[in-house]
Amino acid sequence: MRNLLLRPGAEELNYEIRGIVKKARQIEALGYPITWENIGDPIQKNNKVPHWMKAIVSDLVAQDKSYGYADSKGVLETRKFLAGLNNQKGGTQITEEDILFFNGLGDAIAKLYQFLIPTARIIGPSPAYSTHSSAEAAHANTAPITYKLDPDNQWLPDMEDLYNKVKYNPSVVGILIINPDNPTGMVYPKQVLEGFVKIAREFKLLLIADEIYQNITYNGVSAVSLAEIIGDLPAISLKGISKEFPWPGSRCGWMEFYNRNASKEFSKLVQTLENAKMIEVCSTILPQLSIPKIMSHPEYRSYRMSENMKIGNRSRIMEEILSDVPGLKFNPTKGAFYNTIVFDPEFLQPDQELPIADIRVKNLLEAWLQQEPDMPLDKRFVYYLLAAAQICVVPISSFCSDLRGFRVTLLEEDEQVFRDTFQRLAEAIRSYLMSSERVSSVG
Repeated sequence: MRNLLLRPGAEELNYEIRGIVKKARQIEALGYPITWENIGDPIQKNNKVPHWMKAIVSDLVAQDKSYGYADSKGVLETRKFLAGLNNQKGGTQITEEDILFFNGLGDAIAKLYQFLIPTARIIGPSPAYSTHSSAEAAHANTAPITYKLDPDNQWLPDMEDLYNKVKYNPSVVGILIINPDNPTGMVYPKQVLEGFVKIAREFKLLLIADEIYQNITYNGVSAVSLAEIIGDLPAISLKGISKEFPWPGSRCGWMEFYNRNASKEFSKLVQTLENAKMIEVCSTILPQLSIPKIMSHPEYRSYRMSENMKIGNRSRIMEEILSDVPGLKFNPTKGAFYNTIVFDPEFLQPDQELPIADIRVKNLLEAWLQQEPDMPLDKRFVYYLLAAAQICVVPISSFCSDLRGFRVTLLEEDEQVFRDTFQRLAEAIRSYLMSSERVSSVG
């Protein structure tokens, strides 16, 4: 080309959650069915949208207003409804003017980083959800700044690590919290969230909470929202319906702005985001119209409770199968529908492998390994698992982490299929780890 096309940082965008699909499709093309554990799509995993919910959407589709524009900020009635839900919690109060809709949270996240100055950094958790970490890295044209989630402490954040990174890095202007967390399934206790607020207050930082899984918790655990603990500090909550309804194809998410006038800089950022949406005109209207009707339906609460109980039951099945596999660090998941399983570093070696009978698949695997000779050892395991057992998971090294492990989902509705998947996974892990002479001698 005559000139450069890409802005600095654009090449930092990466999404291994979908990238691994390209490899899986190659094996699928050879006639092997793939067990998809790479992405949080309830519909792909046989989650059935209830008839009453479909009826609401069908009725809206029949109405002419569903085909027009909405207010730039979003459907007014829906924003009023959501502000009311927030205000019922008794924390920081908002109005419909403090809510801004986007075409999914991916769109919202991209817009947020788009308007920050390149030197302004948002520190986020590690393991990091790729949409956040990639957008932050692309915006800053460098690796993301992260604080550690500790697998030896139920995936809770290392608050000392966070404090020191904020204190000694004046470019940090905000802290990202994902609660419940993706990819670990951890739910932040109230006192930990209050620790974030304390640090934000001391260093005059913006708090951002991705709360899309806020209503997906189980096994006696519930999530505390950002609005309940933020007080008078500037903050943004990111929410959506993709997983909760579930309607991932709706691409419908929103920001809630708390204390927008608490800071001149924050107020300017909010106004800029609203101006950007006005230029775009509006976000998709149909899912917005459905939100008050679905969430206020008499069956909605029982539906959500039932779905959460089923996810919680699957979390116990997963714990039963994987928690005693040698060489793994396992934490039971408490929210969202993911679990991150970490390898003990002593058990993961570069000479490990799984038997592959089909020479065509073996050739594919060898080509993948040759393309990335220095790939992280967990990614090497993920490729072997895909080739040998046709189970598609995501390596934790792809979540901006120095840990080595993989993420799975708890979404498969058929309990027997779920059990079979994780029994096959456990068997593959044992076989893979013990294929190394070094690990065998330790065992």
